[in-house]
Amino acid sequence: METPLRALGEQPRKERRRIQIEGKMRIWDISPKRLCRNHLLGEHRELHAIWSVLVNDKKGYARHPETLRWRGKLKALYGRHAALVEEMAVRGYQHRSPLPKRLARGSAIQHAFVATKRAQVEMLRKKRCRCDV
Repeated sequence: METPLRALGEQPRKERRRIQIEGKMRIWDISPKRLCRNHLLGEHRELHAIWSVLVNDKKGYARHPETLRWRGKLKALYGRHAALVEEMAVRGYQHRSPLPKRLARGSAIQHAFVATKRAQVEMLRKKRCRCDV
């Protein structure tokens, strides 16, 4: 079940900001197979940035809703990375930035979403890219 962003510490008075953030996904929650080249590679890059913030206790983007939802769920983030890498390989990309598995701790399942999966599909449709949505 999708947990609202508010459960991650978002205050109700910031609802307007949340709506603005929803249009800028960092980590999608739909199958990597459905993502176009730009979104697949962009998500991979963003995932590494979020991983770095979390494992190195960096301050940049530490309070961003997309980062907050992965706190305590590095195992799930590691799994998403594996799914992205698998799809990248299918498309002929060479992956050279593995994540250290020993740091993949916490929950293996992500239940919190910045936007629902349905909303994410709609965001991608509006972009008119080559995503299969």
